[in-house]
Amino acid sequence: MTRRPAPRPKRAALAPAALLAALATGCGIGTTGPVQAGAPASGIQRPGTESTTVRLYFAGPYGTRPVTRRTDGPLSPQQALDLLLDGPTDAERERGLKTNVLPTAAGHLTATTSDGGVDLAVPLRVSSGELDVTAVSQLVCTAAHADLPGDPPATGVDVRFHEAGVQYDRPWTLRCGAGGNATPVVG
Repeated sequence: MTRRPAPRPKRAALAPAALLAALATGCGIGTTGPVQAGAPASGIQRPGTESTTVRLYFAGPYGTRPVTRRTDGPLSPQQALDLLLDGPTDAERERGLKTNVLPTAAGHLTATTSDGGVDLAVPLRVSSGELDVTAVSQLVCTAAHADLPGDPPATGVDVRFHEAGVQYDRPWTLRCGAGGNATPVVG
């Protein structure tokens, strides 16, 4: 009588056992504990905690950058521009943001709403380089994102510039583009 060798377990039967062993050992990944991963989650606010915000445009390393700040209530274009002129917070400065808008000795700018837009009187001249292109974008986009009568979309708000010492039949008009840059309104 010949003896038959004992049957070998099939490879398919070994796979579940190997998987169980790998799961039990954690695949060699050790524990790490808590890891700092940035700011807390944000998004939809809890009901009853609604707040008002304003969008300010600061200069960053690669152009203008929007910053959203909480406020006690809606801000007019003048109030939003006053916040912009106060400059970025410490946290915003740490992110490389600054304001290129106005030198402190330049005087005061005024923003008034009329005709579905904002009239902006600036104490400097753009044409002579006293007010640079980034500063113009900061002013236009901050004013356009403020609280305006009729609540028009920011990209549709006409911001009419009135430069110091310049008389125009019609002031030059700009709008805030989707990328946070001022663009001329043609026509």
